[in-house]
Amino acid sequence: MLHRLYEWTLAKAAHRHAEWWLIVVSFLESSIFPIPPHPLLGLMCLARPARALRYGIICTLASVAGGLLGYAIGFFLFEALGQSLLATLGLTESFPKAACYLRDYGAEIILVKGATPIPFKLITITAGFIGLPLFTFLWASVASRAMQFVLVGALFWKFGAPIKVYLERYLGWITAAFAVLLVGGVLLAGVLGGGSGATNDKCGNATMEQIIAR
Repeated sequence: MLHRLYEWTLAKAAHRHAEWWLIVVSFLESSIFPIPPHPLLGLMCLARPARALRYGIICTLASVAGGLLGYAIGFFLFEALGQSLLATLGLTESFPKAACYLRDYGAEIILVKGATPIPFKLITITAGFIGLPLFTFLWASVASRAMQFVLVGALFWKFGAPIKVYLERYLGWITAAFAVLLVGGVLLAGVLGGGSGATNDKCGNATMEQIIAR
């Protein structure tokens, strides 16, 4: 099933309305769709490097907009829809730990997510469930998504198709470096503002019962 969805998604890169399909996939992947937009974005950038930066921006904005849907599901419909959706996506076991870390660290977790394979839908639904401030969720989501999508688009736009080889080899390191810089800035701001900037790491063994009880 996932393989067929993956192939279906990749086929949209050659569609005459490829940009709209990029919007749809990016939007839905942030809450309910299992296939990330990265492969579709990469193929579209490879085919038309001159439009790559545009594609990266479109992908970022659509993903953040879709993230608001995930946030709403977690905030308003967690029991009615969110729990079953997480189960369908295979994210139930990851939810308590994600909720614990988001409660303790907030924006830093969303920013670090940009350099990891953590599903963005897990972050969006969980952020809504714990009631993470909407402004914090939005700015951190824009930064996190841009670290991947706009960066990829900008590199294709600047260097053209030959950059594909280097992206496949070094994109993880590049996005990780951006994440470290962003999180470091957030932590520094917290320290300068009088915050502790750290908390006990008690989330490794968090359970659903503990999260719901808080």
